[in-house]
Amino acid sequence: MRYWLFKSEPDAWSWDDQVAKGDAGEEWDGIRNYQARNDMREMRIGDRGFFYHSGEKRIVGIVEVCAESHPDSKADDERWDCVDVKAVRPFETPVTLDEIKANPALAEISLIRQSRLSVAPIIAEEWAIICDMGGTEA
Repeated sequence: MRYWLFKSEPDAWSWDDQVAKGDAGEEWDGIRNYQARNDMREMRIGDRGFFYHSGEKRIVGIVEVCAESHPDSKADDERWDCVDVKAVRPFETPVTLDEIKANPALAEISLIRQSRLSVAPIIAEEWAIICDMGGTEA
């Protein structure tokens, strides 16, 4: 299993919107960055990701990839793919960007190094630390 970060503006697509989709999940569409698209092409069913509210700058829950890379149904250009994700569970305590930046063990996390990407990989050690910070099991 691999781990990822999915970023969304809560007024465009919120954690509550994601939860409302249930086990069917929803396309993580609208990504128009080649690196993020290529990361989605690497995702497999069962991979887990953090759901990050960009405007609030905090991780609020965990999602799971429920459909592998396929054409983005909202794209007019065949170059753009997406995956489908479903909500797994919320964080007991959301983890803020400031808390992440304050933790030396997370200094190299993609959320800080590649802050403009809406989809990015997370390594297992970072995953475990952030899950612990958020009061949920890794």
